[in-house]
Amino acid sequence: MARGQRSGSRRPWPAYGPAEVSLLNENAGAHADKLLGGLLVEGFDQESCRSRYQSAAYRRNTGRQPSQHLVSKLRSHEALQRRCGPGTAAYTNALEQLKSGKSVASPECRYLVSISYRGLGNRIIAAASAFLYAVLTDRVFLVDPSNGMDELFCEPFPNTTWLLPPGFPLVSYQGFYLSTPERYGRMREDGVLRTGEVNGSAAAELPAFAYIHLDHNQTDHDKLFFCDDDQRLMSNIQWLVMRTDGYIAPGLFLVRAFQGKLDALFPERDAVFHHLGRYLFHPTNRVWGLITRYYDAHFARARRVVGIQVRVFPWQADSPELLEQIKTCTQNQKLLPAVLGEEDDEPAAAPGGAAKPTAVLITSLKAWYYDKMKGAYWERATANGEVVVVDQPSHEETQRYHVRSHERKAWAEVYLLSTADTLVTTAESTFGYVAQGLGGMRPWVLRMGMINTTVSWPCSRDMSMEPCYHVPPVYDCKRRQDAGKIVPHVRHCKDWPTGLKLVDPKD
Repeated sequence: MARGQRSGSRRPWPAYGPAEVSLLNENAGAHADKLLGGLLVEGFDQESCRSRYQSAAYRRNTGRQPSQHLVSKLRSHEALQRRCGPGTAAYTNALEQLKSGKSVASPECRYLVSISYRGLGNRIIAAASAFLYAVLTDRVFLVDPSNGMDELFCEPFPNTTWLLPPGFPLVSYQGFYLSTPERYGRMREDGVLRTGEVNGSAAAELPAFAYIHLDHNQTDHDKLFFCDDDQRLMSNIQWLVMRTDGYIAPGLFLVRAFQGKLDALFPERDAVFHHLGRYLFHPTNRVWGLITRYYDAHFARARRVVGIQVRVFPWQADSPELLEQIKTCTQNQKLLPAVLGEEDDEPAAAPGGAAKPTAVLITSLKAWYYDKMKGAYWERATANGEVVVVDQPSHEETQRYHVRSHERKAWAEVYLLSTADTLVTTAESTFGYVAQGLGGMRPWVLRMGMINTTVSWPCSRDMSMEPCYHVPPVYDCKRRQDAGKIVPHVRHCKDWPTGLKLVDPKD
């Protein structure tokens, strides 16, 4: 890791001595690039969103550098948001057109509204991939402000907003689902919309908007969204409203019309969410306070940080088997040391607590796993003399939707996980997906349903840091070829074999 003086943050130092400050500078020196390689721009009020320009100082991993093409495209998209977004004449005209129920030929501006629902991890990966689609199709991106999107995240676009303002004419849009008459898949199935004509259907035949349904129960006709002919047709519809709780980006890489653009934007195919997530999702000041206070207290002096994300459902009992699986994984992969047995002699401790500890961050709804691991490393010394400190910020016991304090803690814990040096995550968890993507880490993934913990592989290294798209199209649009074998950088996920994941073909 590069050495250097801390920069890029105006946060005053806590009351540490010279040695502690030197250690903190050592960890932060590589993170002086507060604009993240050009992903971010100057000009925001720093006090209104402290995390935007301070986040680099809390990253123990430097992360990937964005391509200059991506940086340029983000600047042009920000200009589009300012030119056509809420508060502009173009936006007012587009709303009037929507109210009329009639389509318009060659609209001045086009829009994508992303519905926010389900858990925090789902909302984040869904918004990121919907934004990618908006960038690819030159649509203004507006996110449904419900479910805490306006309280958890700062505005990502300068001098405009990404939040859908009050007074949207489609008053029931949050309830759009399979029965919605304007659902794109339904209109295609019923023959209301047809492809194959020059430029798609004539403008007079197009609806004022279409609802894109990419939820877990999407139909084969809904999945036509990922076909080139259908994308050409949709490009003439001014307003799209999208529902998804998943990471649809791997599907976009299968659309031939997008492939050239995506290759230029993301030459490293396994860093798509990494860049989009760091661009879009900045914790608000209240959440940032949770993050920085915990970091300063528990991580700042640590030699290294190991994050362990334990996804358990409220109805599941505490599992000694899962605890043993975590222990076996972390020790087999040399992430954490083993502890001495009852008969082993205690090694001599460094005088005055001089040893730099390894900090372990556990995130889970349950406290049981934390209690057991903390007890193990407190009651017995480690075999190599390493000092291990185990902590858990909160244990809410049950997932509580729409509770503001619960959501703030969840976002803070995802973010804290992303600042670790190494991650262990639970298979299939969107919570873990977000942490690994923001942090730029390929995690060690705990195998699901494992009972026999005596085997030597209770976890395996993920093939990339990208989230898995759980409910993708199974085949391509023309040849009925397995969607996981069409291009080398889209493969089936390890933790969800029918899902799709972006990878680096070289790995």
